[in-house]
Amino acid sequence: MSTMTAETTQVYRVYIRTSPEAVWDAITKPEWTERYGYQGVADFDLQVGGKANMRPGAGMREFPHVPDTIIDGEFLEVDPPRRLKQTWRMLMDADLAAEGFTTLTYEIESVGEGVTKLTVTHELENAPRNAHVVAGGIEAEGGGGGWAWVLSDLKSVLETGSHMAAG
Repeated sequence: MSTMTAETTQVYRVYIRTSPEAVWDAITKPEWTERYGYQGVADFDLQVGGKANMRPGAGMREFPHVPDTIIDGEFLEVDPPRRLKQTWRMLMDADLAAEGFTTLTYEIESVGEGVTKLTVTHELENAPRNAHVVAGGIEAEGGGGGWAWVLSDLKSVLETGSHMAAG
């Protein structure tokens, strides 16, 4: 599911039995983003220079000190349903936010027979704490499983309609 190509660049790939358009919708539409992973709600202006913000979903709002915006950024490339590139900054705590913006790219490609390949590349230069978190490094501490968890759950929702039970 994941490959580390360099200490500062993380690449994750998953194959999903669905169309590229369905994957695009699941990544960009709030009614989909709140159904998988950490269930954040996309607040996107899908154009170059548009906002790429994520708000906490209902389950996340139950925790204390969750900000109104959990991820912010700006779109650098918007090419539906093939490619989405954005700046990305996690705002869950001051240390993560202080590392600044990283770059996140989604590449979506049909590989035939109703299967779509989704590749997520997260460039995390000068963001070691964010790199640790999105790699699933805090899972043992009761935190999340990072991109591997998000993409596994995205696949589950798109293929079965069900959110995975644990994360």
